Amino acid sequence: MKALVSVKELMADMIDPISDNIFDAVGWEITNKGIVETRPRTDDDWAKVKIGAVTLAEGIYLLKVPRPWAPPGDVNNSTGPNPPELSPTQIQAMVDKDPVLWNAKIEALRNVALEVLEIVKRKDVDELFAAGEDLDKACEGCHLEYWYPGDRKAVEEDARQKARFEKAEKK
Repeated sequence: MKALVSVKELMADMIDPISDNIFDAVGWEITNKGIVETRPRTDDDWAKVKIGAVTLAEGIYLLKVPRPWAPPGDVNNSTGPNPPELSPTQIQAMVDKDPVLWNAKIEALRNVALEVLEIVKRKDVDELFAAGEDLDKACEGCHLEYWYPGDRKAVEEDARQKARFEKAEKK
């Protein structure tokens, strides 16, 4: 199998957009008119979530196919003092040093997609919301390792300060 696009392009053109089928499936927006809730309500809504999960579960394995990290001539945002991103050469060196970790990151994202497939079968909105957070952690965990590791401290601090929604226990 020969790769058609770089990792950067695969993420931008497939993995990231299709993940929105999961990320955007459940949420709340506070407007001037009150709180607007988004959640899958119809079979078509749940089918869209399933499409996202299947595409992620299968598509993330395309990262196991050797491919360039970025298009030719693209060095990411890796130049200048304190660059925010690693260069393709730096990323490759990290993967070469520990390919098991790279594969573990791929499996972590795939596992979330498989989790979402099971949630779709049950049509459980609360679990889908929680899976969205799991997906975010899987994505961010890989990005903080290979794409912008210099942001780890800021991202972790931001995560500590985020509001959490938890289902109240029934008494």
